[in-house]
Amino acid sequence: MRVLGVDPGLTRCGVGVVEGVAGRPLTMLGVGVVRTPADADLSHRLLAVEQGLEQWLDEHRPEFVAVERVFSQHNVRTVMGTAQASAVAMLCAARRGIPVALHTPSEVKAAVTGTGRADKAQVGAMVTRLLRLSAPPKPADAADALALAICHIWRAPAHNRLQQAVARHTGNAHTVNAPKGRTA
Repeated sequence: MRVLGVDPGLTRCGVGVVEGVAGRPLTMLGVGVVRTPADADLSHRLLAVEQGLEQWLDEHRPEFVAVERVFSQHNVRTVMGTAQASAVAMLCAARRGIPVALHTPSEVKAAVTGTGRADKAQVGAMVTRLLRLSAPPKPADAADALALAICHIWRAPAHNRLQQAVARHTGNAHTVNAPKGRTA
């Protein structure tokens, strides 16, 4: 399974591609950040995020896109920018028929470190260890994107079984949140 993790943001949108399956060593295929200037017009910043994500999708051809679920913060401006970048990531994936999974920050931290209250340094250290890297990816947005991809790979088997059970129970042949004919 190849997953593009996206840690959404307008100034720095972290991206990371991980390949593998649960229970086996994972491989990092790429990591980086799509950057936009803080003083640019919002529409141009969103366009730049879209263009950057499209390049990552073209280059790495992921089977899934895992995006950090936007959560409520006190700074409404930050939440809005994060939500807008998140929507761009989901749009890019949907345009290509790639299933999208949303994971909360605490879910990702728990999957990678064992605790949903881990700090950025702990997440970076575990991503480094799990992917057998020589150093933590910088900036933290890049490490967070890899953590999202790892979380999805590890949680996908259980999520798929749950969706299949729901589909059997409701008589729906297609899974929830996946394009027709594809399972998440």
